[in-house]
Amino acid sequence: MSLRFRPATTDPADLERAVAYPADGPTDPVPALDAQRVRDELAANQLRPEWTWFAEDEEGRILARALWWGRADSEHPLALDCLQVRPEVSDPADLAVRLLAAGHEAFGIRPLYNLSLPHDWRATPALARAVAWREEAARRAGLTSTVERLRYEWTPEAGTAEPTGRLVFREGTDEEFLDFFARLSRGSLDLHTRAELRTMDAEALARDDLAYYLDCPGERSWWRLAHLPDGTPAGMAIPSRTPYHRNVGYLGVVPELRGKGLIDEVLGEITRFHAAEGADRITATTDTVNRPMAAAFDRAGYRVTEIRLVLEEPSGP
Repeated sequence: MSLRFRPATTDPADLERAVAYPADGPTDPVPALDAQRVRDELAANQLRPEWTWFAEDEEGRILARALWWGRADSEHPLALDCLQVRPEVSDPADLAVRLLAAGHEAFGIRPLYNLSLPHDWRATPALARAVAWREEAARRAGLTSTVERLRYEWTPEAGTAEPTGRLVFREGTDEEFLDFFARLSRGSLDLHTRAELRTMDAEALARDDLAYYLDCPGERSWWRLAHLPDGTPAGMAIPSRTPYHRNVGYLGVVPELRGKGLIDEVLGEITRFHAAEGADRITATTDTVNRPMAAAFDRAGYRVTEIRLVLEEPSGP
């Protein structure tokens, strides 16, 4: 069968094909973007025609669709948000990897792939099979590193904890935050941080982290450094936001003070800040292996809403 792999054009009829492609069904239980969400994301410039790719047969039927996402001002897509193959395709992984490869070649990069799944996805055989061929396609397309993350959510019904006075929070300079980013990376349980430190030093990673959070939609003025009452540096709290919700951007406690429950104080500060601003939802993520952080979210009234499977290109050579 002769196949054509291409991005959508700006022609309204072609874009409507991207919108009209079925978002779900009994043969593909992986959650996908529905038609209204695709329209909204296109209008917000977070999905774009050149990031919307099809695999078509000789008759012009769409057999597979890949939707890459970015921020409204992104030069390149940041993540693959949706990957679908028609149920009649006998080898979905093979078709999907060819579609991903075409997109990657056009972009000049391999954006990560975010798969948002129910917490118990492995217990549902059809869902597990649908995830398996996507994982295979991603690996064959060069996204060979896999991280499983818990996606948490806080809503006002959970309430907020009152400050205990164990920590004092203040504003800080970029140079101070750079120092804290470097200090907090040491001994981190975050898998991305650990992977990055295999190929760069803590100071270089700190510069990358600072640049990343400065580029997020949240305000720089929200950031706070944490100290013990005697002035001893203790950690930092970076409330932030995504294009959709306020979120827990970055938080941590310096290595020498870990294990004393201070992470609860830092998370409490972020939660109180967003709540005071009227947030009706605060999102957060942490790796499934980072059990201390997951436990802190549990104690603060955050609840797990989904598992996020992140497939990406490995760090380093």
